[in-house]
Amino acid sequence: MENIKVLLCCGAGLSSGFLAQRARKSAKKRNLDIKIEAKSETEAILHLKKIDILLLAPHYENFKDKFTELAKPLDVAVGVIPQNVYGTLDGDKLIEYALELYKNKE
Repeated sequence: MENIKVLLCCGAGLSSGFLAQRARKSAKKRNLDIKIEAKSETEAILHLKKIDILLLAPHYENFKDKFTELAKPLDVAVGVIPQNVYGTLDGDKLIEYALELYKNKE
């Protein structure tokens, strides 16, 4: 599997930053070549050309269509992090969700 770049997006990037940290540990434990970062909504828009997957925090679900429209020409998959994954900061489940989105993108 090639290097997959995932960006988590929330209001200020703080809570998603904790989730990204746990997901990085999970990816490393599984020997997966996945780079995971967290940014605020405004920063996320600036990074679309550099990523493969954009994952929105559950409270940004209303922005999914907007981000999908911007991301589609760049072949970036967009998803909303399930509340149970986001609320528990479950890095393992986040990796599984991201890999599923990536697989369905191809």
